[in-house]
Amino acid sequence: MALSGADAPLKQPRPKVRSRRDGAAVPLDEDDKRLMNLLQSRFALEAEPYVSIARDAELPLDEVLARTQRLLDQRIIREITPIFDTRALGYASMLVAAKVDADNPQRAARIVNSHPGVSHNYLRTHEFNLWFTIATPPDSELGLAGTLEVLQSETGAESIRQLPTLTLFKINMNLEMEGGTDALAAAVDAQPLRELERQPYDEVDIAVIRALQGPMEVTERPYDAAADEVGMATGRLLEHLEGMVERRLLRRVAAILYHRRAGFSANGMGVWCVPPERVLEIGRRMAAVRGISHCYQRPTYADWPYSVFTMAHGRSKDECDAILDGIAAEHRLHGADRAVLYSSTEFKKVRLHYFTDDYADWEREHAGA
Repeated sequence: MALSGADAPLKQPRPKVRSRRDGAAVPLDEDDKRLMNLLQSRFALEAEPYVSIARDAELPLDEVLARTQRLLDQRIIREITPIFDTRALGYASMLVAAKVDADNPQRAARIVNSHPGVSHNYLRTHEFNLWFTIATPPDSELGLAGTLEVLQSETGAESIRQLPTLTLFKINMNLEMEGGTDALAAAVDAQPLRELERQPYDEVDIAVIRALQGPMEVTERPYDAAADEVGMATGRLLEHLEGMVERRLLRRVAAILYHRRAGFSANGMGVWCVPPERVLEIGRRMAAVRGISHCYQRPTYADWPYSVFTMAHGRSKDECDAILDGIAAEHRLHGADRAVLYSSTEFKKVRLHYFTDDYADWEREHAGA
């Protein structure tokens, strides 16, 4: 499907990093930082997961619960939630780059944001200025291609580039709260390649997802409410969730942060022209950098030659630059072989909800499907 228009240049937003409303960093003590690292990485599938977190944080359980609730109330932690695998659940998804009216990108952003499958939407410093991720469910009447046609028509986007994931090297939005720039730029273990195909699931899985998705309450036994909703004992629910991890339907349960309020004011999308025969090797090595949260291979176009995408998060633009400059130096990718797109406005950032009626409702309203 061709979704491109005329190639007249658009006015680009100036390269800047701007916080949203309520986006300024909030002072955090060392116990907060250690706790946030644990909540991002070690929220266990146990009846009382905060007990393990309290032990690892070396804090009393009551204090861990109180601190966690305060971090949520202060909008430093966005939510604690299960993270399901969109593609494994059969949802079609991709990153999309669009050229929209540079003088009024907010109009296009509002239209894009109305779709329930849009989880992220940013204004970025490039001629392709609106970047969003979108997913459509397995029973979508329009499908992903039809949905993008509707969005291009409604937004008046001059051009759209579809950038589906060809290879997923890493997805782990786990911000390093305690270490400095050196820790973010350091290499960790190379990431195994992730499966992208739909995995088998049944009505029990769907019921569990519907009961558990969304913010979890801060309580000693946070899985009890979902277990009650699906009519399972909590132990049985946890066994089922372990099975969903093994089947790659569930990635993990974790805290998701408001990155700017947690002190990470900059995010840079580093894109790279990597020789096709070296994509797998270099992509895995880029994904092994601690400060890289996402790393993918995506298709290229005549006006978009970059095959590997890396998302860097830092406490400043300089810190993001240090992470990406380190990658450039290691792989000798300089000049036209690389670009960095910084977000100047965050229009939307939410967790997707699955198996809801919102998708069909949107299609009926916008396309008569």
